[in-house]
Amino acid sequence: MAASPIASPIAVAMYPTLSVFTLAIGLFITAFFFIYEATSSRKNRSLGIELVTAAVASVFLGFGSLFLLLASGVYV
Repeated sequence: MAASPIASPIAVAMYPTLSVFTLAIGLFITAFFFIYEATSSRKNRSLGIELVTAAVASVFLGFGSLFLLLASGVYV
């Protein structure tokens, strides 16, 4: 029984597109987070909104960075 090679579930040609879109979404959510922090008073801030917004932005920026590295030929 020969082992089959590991293949990516996403086509290599999609890496640049995915990196642009996920980084753009992550930066947009990060901008929303900063605007939320700057415009709301300390009494009106919600810890839940802050944590969810930061977590979602982190996920999108992380995957965007990963696909940017993959698109540039750095296979991690």
